[in-house]
Order: sequence, then C-alpha cells, then structure tokens
Amino acid sequence: MENFAFGRELRLLTPSHYSRVFNEPVRAATNCFTLLAKPSDSSTPRLGLTVAKKRVKKACDRNRIKRLARESFRLNQHKLDNIDIVLMVKNGCELQDNVELTKQLNKMWLKLNERCKPGAPKPPPFKKRPRNQKNTKSNPNKAALTR
Repeated sequence: MENFAFGRELRLLTPSHYSRVFNEPVRAATNCFTLLAKPSDSSTPRLGLTVAKKRVKKACDRNRIKRLARESFRLNQHKLDNIDIVLMVKNGCELQDNVELTKQLNKMWLKLNERCKPGAPKPPPFKKRPRNQKNTKSNPNKAALTR
C-alpha cells in the first residue's frame, strides 16, 4: 500500500536546497502559480513553498494556499519522478477558490514531471529584463538652488 504522508524527506528544508532549484530550473506557470523544478538525487520528489507577503497580503490566505499545495502534492507524489519543486505564488491567487487552485496544481505537477524527464528538451535560458533606470541627470532646479 502506498504511503501518502508528507514528512521531512518530501520537503525542501535548507536555503541550499532552494538555490539548487533556482539555478537553471524547468518552469511551468499558470495565472496563479509559477513552479520551478530540477531533477534531484534524492529518492523522492520534494516540495518547497514560497508564498510572499508581497503577493498575498493576509496570513489566512497564505496559509490556505500553502495547505492546498501541500495536500495536492501529497496526493500526487507517487506520480512524480525524483524532482525538486519550488512553488511561487503570483498576485491575485487569493481570489481563486480552493477547487480552482487544486485543479491548477494537479495539472502543473504532471506537466513539470514531463518537462524534467531525461529526453525532454532543455528550456531556453532565462534572461532577466533590464530594470527601468531612474533619471540619473541632476534636477536643473536643484542645481540652480545650490549655486
């Protein structure tokens, strides 16, 4: 009989575990989530959650999203290969109901699993967008005041 527990061995625990996934991950996204994954050396798939206060303001909503993600992962863990997954939440995720969030997560686990298989094509490298530079020229009015 399969074990559906969600113990320590199924979680990403240390910053080094997370940074390994953030370095050249396989990506999958929906309107609520971005999932990053990388094949791992462990004997089980592992999950790390990042639900930022900047994205989801209320603690009760952050906890609900994390609870749904853990539950969905726990029920789908036996369908996954040995991959490390980091789940990140997008703005507006707290507005979705539990059924919609669970449906999106269930699709994403399988999509990530397919993308992490050895024969799957490698994703293109992620290029960061340049940040908008503020006007670095000094304000002419300020310059006139300082003379």
